[in-house]
Amino acid sequence: MNDLTQLQVHVDAHIAVLTMNSPPVNALTRALNDELTLALDRISEIDDIRVVILTGAGKVFCAGADLKGRAENIKGPGDLPAHSRRTRECFHAIRECAKPVICAINGAALGSGLAIAASSDILICSDKASMGLPEVDVGLLGGGRHAMRLFSHSHLRRMMLTGHRVSGPELLRMDIVEACTTAEELMPAALALAATIASKSPVSTRMGKHTLNVIEDMSLRDGYRYEQDMTGLIGKTDDAREAQLAFKEKRPAVFTGR
Repeated sequence: MNDLTQLQVHVDAHIAVLTMNSPPVNALTRALNDELTLALDRISEIDDIRVVILTGAGKVFCAGADLKGRAENIKGPGDLPAHSRRTRECFHAIRECAKPVICAINGAALGSGLAIAASSDILICSDKASMGLPEVDVGLLGGGRHAMRLFSHSHLRRMMLTGHRVSGPELLRMDIVEACTTAEELMPAALALAATIASKSPVSTRMGKHTLNVIEDMSLRDGYRYEQDMTGLIGKTDDAREAQLAFKEKRPAVFTGR
């Protein structure tokens, strides 16, 4: 992925680390937006990658939309809907990536940055992190619908209507993130979690994420029925047979992704 300019990609041991690098605050520029979408779509079809870590370079995870570049992207009729569509698809590319996405929030995740985090599968953060929807101060709206997946009714409205930011330790207390580490321990913690996921059957993790996405808005009856159907399909794979044989023989499983 050497054609990317604002997104650094490093792949090792079945783990792809994606680092947003759009100085000075990793604002979601058009280039970064499109590169995130492109990279995640590619990763979905690269068998050697089993899990993704998404983080930010420097002290900020993502400070939100690129307000300075907004004027360049929205100049005439049709530009605003096209810009809005590109942004939506970026968040969907994270959620719909075939591989699990761990979001390692190293600093402020604001507006679009919060939506990026909310679109990921597992969230961890450093004690320097925060989440917020500051758009009320610039006459815009942010990722409120995405934030609804993380925050309670009252807290979300406080954030949107006042610009209140939630700190990393508070995110942990509220069960928004799985862990809150020091800045130095964030990536080691993310890599350890990613290694655990990468050691599992890629068929199971891929279909498990897909199933959770599909059933999220279903009723209990329909959702569990769908999950049972997917379980039946997974059970017919080579990986499932290997997992059961390894369990019986009391040895580590060797997965092929088939």
